[in-house]
Amino acid sequence: MELRGKAFKFGDNISTDHIAPGRLFHLRSNLPELAKHVLEDADPDFASKMSKGDFVVAGNNFGLGSSREHAPQIIKIAGVGAVLAKSFARIFYRNAINIGLLLIECDTDKINAGDELEIDIKKGLVKNITQNLELPITPLPDVMIKLLNEGGLIEHIKLHGDFDLV
Repeated sequence: MELRGKAFKFGDNISTDHIAPGRLFHLRSNLPELAKHVLEDADPDFASKMSKGDFVVAGNNFGLGSSREHAPQIIKIAGVGAVLAKSFARIFYRNAINIGLLLIECDTDKINAGDELEIDIKKGLVKNITQNLELPITPLPDVMIKLLNEGGLIEHIKLHGDFDLV
C-alpha cells in the first residue's frame, strides 16, 4: 500500500471536538455534510484546502475526548489518505480501525505543513519528498493491513461473517 499527498500539520491533543465540532452535533446523522466541517475548530480552512489523499499530521494524543464514532468517519469521508501522529487516543484508534481509516504512528517533528509525503506501508517508511527525508513508522501488523484493505473491521465482518483474521 503506497499513498502520496500533502501534509496538513496540527499540534498535540487534537480532540474529537476539533475533528467534529460539537456545535454541529445536529449533523451527526448526515456524515457527508459534517465532513465538510472536518477539523474546522483546529483549522477553519482545512476542509476547503485539502485534496483527496492528503494527510493529517499531528503530535501526541490525536483524537482524545469523547468516543464520537463520527470523528474518524468524517476524516475518511473527507478523503484524507491517512492520519500520521506521534500517538493516538485509544478509543479514537479503535474507531478508526473499525471503519478502515489508516493511522500511522511516527515522529512527526520533521514534517512541515505543505510537505509532499509518500507512505509505503510495506517498507514501513514515510518519505518526505519535500525535505528528502525518510522517516520510519511503527509497523502495522498483517492483521491490520488486512482490515484496512477490506475497509475496516465492520466491512471484514460483512465479508466473512466472523472475526477470523488469519
